[in-house]
Amino acid sequence: MSVETADVAIVGGAVTGSSIACHLGMNPGFPGRIVVIEKDPSYRYCASTLSAASIRQQFSEPTNIEISLYGIGFLREIGTRLAIDGDVPEIGLHEGGYLFLATPDKREILEENHALQTRLGADILFLEPEDLLKRFPWLNVEGIAAGCWGRSGEGWFDGYGLMQAFRKKARSLGVHYRNAAVERAERSGSGFLLTLSDGSQIACGKLVNAAGAAGAARLAQDLGIALPIRRRKRMIFNFDCRERIDGCPLLIDPTGTYVRPEGAGFICGSAPENDPDVEADDFGVDHTFFDEWLWPTLANRIPAFEAIKPGGSWAGHYDMNIFDHNAILGEVAAVPGFYLACGFSGHGLQQAPAVGRGIAELIVHGVYKSLDLSALDYSRIAEMRPVVERNVV
Repeated sequence: MSVETADVAIVGGAVTGSSIACHLGMNPGFPGRIVVIEKDPSYRYCASTLSAASIRQQFSEPTNIEISLYGIGFLREIGTRLAIDGDVPEIGLHEGGYLFLATPDKREILEENHALQTRLGADILFLEPEDLLKRFPWLNVEGIAAGCWGRSGEGWFDGYGLMQAFRKKARSLGVHYRNAAVERAERSGSGFLLTLSDGSQIACGKLVNAAGAAGAARLAQDLGIALPIRRRKRMIFNFDCRERIDGCPLLIDPTGTYVRPEGAGFICGSAPENDPDVEADDFGVDHTFFDEWLWPTLANRIPAFEAIKPGGSWAGHYDMNIFDHNAILGEVAAVPGFYLACGFSGHGLQQAPAVGRGIAELIVHGVYKSLDLSALDYSRIAEMRPVVERNVV
């Protein structure tokens, strides 16, 4: 069997891998052949499909803020950026904002984060309890010292639609997609040799690991690189409320529980107190988590939620970076030509536009040209230098 060749092979064809492929295809400085390898062409179980699909600038780390500032501009302009021969993608972007609530012991952190966010250009309002009640009269502010709300630039969208828009645009630019899993990756001369599940092989000059929870750690291990990425499950629950809750943003309770509108109803979720690694086929939903934790927590914060009608639910997987819960990006110095775009820990959809552009720039130019993402480089893992992000949801 002959060996297929590519200048760049990207393992993982969901939102991150397809964004990288798309940005490479759009880069006039890159004339090479790009192959994306995706083992599940239905995308049924990928994080891009099962995510709550939102975007915010309310982080505490400057790079994360700047990534999402670029991201919201990209999402607003997706109709022109990713159109194909007049076919305009639609992702239903709704800038309803995030609302982070802080208890008295966390007020100072909220103030510091707000100062950084606004200095970098994010449109975030700092609200005292009385201001919160004026803007959100359905909110219980007992025990709340302050809140920060994204007046614009934050909200939610169709994550599957964004992924497909990148994928379709990449294919229109000549990117090749292969439906297979990578069984083995190895060095071959100055490049790499990939053996696929169908028995075929691909030789490539540069290799991008965007395999997510489905295999990023294993692919890196083949090349002698240990990634602190684990598969973690997150459950999302849908419900309807008897009363109208006008102007509800994506609300983050001090407990970490979140809720946001979805159609005529709402969706909610939270990281469980016990957060173990899970198997690849574990998409089961524990409904007691909703009954015993989520519902009581939300009813306390929004009293109207005492009278709701529970609906559907689903679970998805995060590629959780247990080192510092931030993305792991860039070329691995010990393995030249091997690039990482993984470990997003739940932030992959909103970071995909900037990460796709950045990794494409690294491949073509050897440096970041637009936005310096080096703070999230793999070297911090090897050197035990965690990036501190205080707004992990």
